[in-house]
Amino acid sequence: MDFDPLVLARMQFGANISFHILFPTINIAMGWVLLFFKLRYLKTGQQGWMDAYGFWVKIFALSFALGVVSGVTMSFQFGTNWPGYMQTVGNIAGPLLAYEILTAFFLEATFLGVMLFGRSRVSERVHTWATFLVAFGNTVSAFWILALNSWMQTPTGFEMVNGKAVVTSWLEVIFNPSLPYRLSHMLIASGLTASFLVAGLSAYRRLKGDRSDGAKLALKTGVITAALLIPLQIFVGDMHGLNTFKHQPAKLAAIEGIWHTEKGAPLLLFALPNAETRQNDMAVGIPKLASLIITHDPNGEIRGLNEFAQHPPVGKVFWSFRVMAGVGALMLLVSWLACWQLRRRGQLAPLMLRALVGMTFAGWVATLAGWYVTEIGRQPWLVEGVLTTAQAAGPATGGMVASTLAMYLSLYLVLLSAYVSVLFYMAGKAAGQSGADTAHLEEKLA
Repeated sequence: MDFDPLVLARMQFGANISFHILFPTINIAMGWVLLFFKLRYLKTGQQGWMDAYGFWVKIFALSFALGVVSGVTMSFQFGTNWPGYMQTVGNIAGPLLAYEILTAFFLEATFLGVMLFGRSRVSERVHTWATFLVAFGNTVSAFWILALNSWMQTPTGFEMVNGKAVVTSWLEVIFNPSLPYRLSHMLIASGLTASFLVAGLSAYRRLKGDRSDGAKLALKTGVITAALLIPLQIFVGDMHGLNTFKHQPAKLAAIEGIWHTEKGAPLLLFALPNAETRQNDMAVGIPKLASLIITHDPNGEIRGLNEFAQHPPVGKVFWSFRVMAGVGALMLLVSWLACWQLRRRGQLAPLMLRALVGMTFAGWVATLAGWYVTEIGRQPWLVEGVLTTAQAAGPATGGMVASTLAMYLSLYLVLLSAYVSVLFYMAGKAAGQSGADTAHLEEKLA
């Protein structure tokens, strides 16, 4: 059976990065959540904050470990599947990846041990500083990775010399046109992912009978943080869309499903993009709304896909964006309803707790969908206007890539199932321990 090595290599890298991104997406924000728990404990002296810290730092460590392990496989693929990438833009990608390791990863790895095992061995101030440095290191790590990815989307500050990218300005490379929007969008996405994870597992503990202050405070923190972040994400997403309209118009046209250049373009709520007829089947949209959102003019002009010699696969980008937006709207609804209940009743109804449990990993779904929009929407380019994906591909045979792809998928399925199971097991165990402590206290009081 014949396999297309390019397609399989893309699938393999897509599978690797899809699995890897799940864990940094949690931990970038989770470090700051842990710092918040610690600071609240120091200010109030309320043990519930420290109990919340003790539970969530274990999940942080587990996520950190899986993020590191899955990140290693991606680095190998630069040499095995995509040698043309480093050969062409290695002068830029190599230093940025090295900066991430030198300035961020070592910082995280060093002080994570203090966070986990050092509280009884160092002062509270040192332990708090360790928590801050790990959170800061995670954010710096995200900065460097997103600086590289943003440069690949909107490359600046370089020139091509003998087929290789040579830096003319590191400031322009790092602070390229899309970095502010992409970095902000990703950091807020991490905040939402961590918020719903905290809220979801805390709601699960409450449903299991956990009435501890730690679970209650974590639940409230997750819900309120999510409710505050989702409107901000919508605002930043709008600005990111305007930046994409300016610098990557083909991607924007694929997101909106616009084949022909038109003024007063509708916002399509549903459509089946047809690449053969170059039009949308069964389209349902709101007249002129896409033009209004993108150009801030209801009669504004948006270039269609037919204007570009090369453009991304429309259906994948179109529907990935709508999955991201749909999950975001659901996040807004659930978090605001939960906040309303907390303010009105002081606690969440069982139905709302179940809804939060169901939304535990909603941030993963939205992040992956958004990442697919970003990466598939750049095709056929690996570095926009500089290097195509096909040019970067290596000589590996289809059968070889297919066998390793199957291995990766099987391994990731096992690891992901184990990770989710362990998280709910830990939450259930914490709830059981809390219930036992409560029963013991009541017995003593009786």
